[in-house]
Formats: sequence, structure tokens, C-alpha cells
Amino acid sequence: MTNPTNSPSHIAIIMDGNGRWAKERGLKRTAGHEEGAKVVREITTHCSDLGIKYLTLYAFSTENWTRPKIEVEFLMKLLERYFKSELAIYLENNVKFKAIGDLSKFSKKLQKVIQDTQEKTQHCTGLTQILALNYGSRDEITRAIKKVNEQNLEITEENINNNLDTAGIDDVDILIRTSGEVRVSNYMLWQIAYAEMFFTKSYWPEFTKIELDDILSDFKKRERRFGGI
Repeated sequence: MTNPTNSPSHIAIIMDGNGRWAKERGLKRTAGHEEGAKVVREITTHCSDLGIKYLTLYAFSTENWTRPKIEVEFLMKLLERYFKSELAIYLENNVKFKAIGDLSKFSKKLQKVIQDTQEKTQHCTGLTQILALNYGSRDEITRAIKKVNEQNLEITEENINNNLDTAGIDDVDILIRTSGEVRVSNYMLWQIAYAEMFFTKSYWPEFTKIELDDILSDFKKRERRFGGI
């Protein structure tokens, strides 16, 4: 689904630069992830206040498993703590939580925390915060095509779209990547087909509501033709 107006329905962010932010300050990489989690809360509540429908954040990719074991273990514990601490924030701000990605790779304990958070916020009607966890777009598309085949359906755009992790969710209007890197890194390749892209030099722990507001102002000035004239 595509939103043709100049008011974004769906913002997707590649939250990059936690480790480099920490390194430049003489801190461990884990300190950057801790700080980044605080920014997730700030940006989520701000998007909720602005009336954005969907905010998708790239939290852990299918490639992140190759990072040092100690960092991966820390990230798993951080995710667990995050969900437990943020549930009250979700409910207070009427935010629904949804996870996308192959969650089967996570521990049973973390899977349960994720599932519980989804269930306890299911009734919320404001912003939907989507965390991409063990997510890779090629993996998602591959899984979607397998589901289409299992249902003995024709392989069409509509049928693939309906079997993605984001089925029923508007396509991405704005894609933001922090840290100065200019690539999409296997993130929502299907959903960003007509997204407006913004690359900011700020590391994710430095990203602010003001910077997001500037991006939204720029977005509203852009003419989106979706392949037309």
C-alpha cells in the first residue's frame, strides 16, 4: 500500500552508529547501544505525538549474528530489558508494538517477552512501533514467496505483499539512515520502492527530535510522482 500525500504514514530508520559514537568517547560499544535505546524511546514518543501511523526501526539484522559473541549476548539482554521497561511507555502513549523478522532464532525467553509485548499492546490505536529483529529483507521476501507457494497461490505482487512480515502496513514514505553511511543494507527492499531517502551524519545516539522535524519539513517539499509525470 502506498500513501501518495505529503504527510508521511510510515517512517523507517536504520539506526546506525552506536558503536562509533561510543568509540569516539572512549567507551565500550555496549555503551553506544545503551544510549541508542534511549533515543528509540524519544523518537517513538515524538512520532506518536506527531500522529505518524508506523515507525519501523532496524534493531537487529540477520547479519548482526557475525558480531563478537559478547556484543551479541549484550544486545539480546538489552532487548529483553528494553521490552520490560518500555511496556508502560507503550501503554501510556497508546503505542502498539509489532516485531518483524525471523524470531525463531532468538531464545525462547526473548521470544516470549516479544510475544507478550505484542499481545499487551494489541488494543493500542495510536502509532505502531515496528522493530525489525533478526531481519533481512531478502530473507523476508524469500519466506513470503514460500508462504505463497504453500497456499498454492499465483506468484503476484499482491500475493507476495500479503505474505510479507509487514502485510497490511503502508509502504515506507521516509527512509532515514544515521551515521553518514549511504546504503540500505538489506532493509525493507520491497517496502521502500518509492520512499524518500534521507542520510544524516549524526550517529544514532545523537539523533534528535529536531533533526527528525527538519527531515519531515524537507519531505513535505518533495514532489512524489510514483513513476508518473
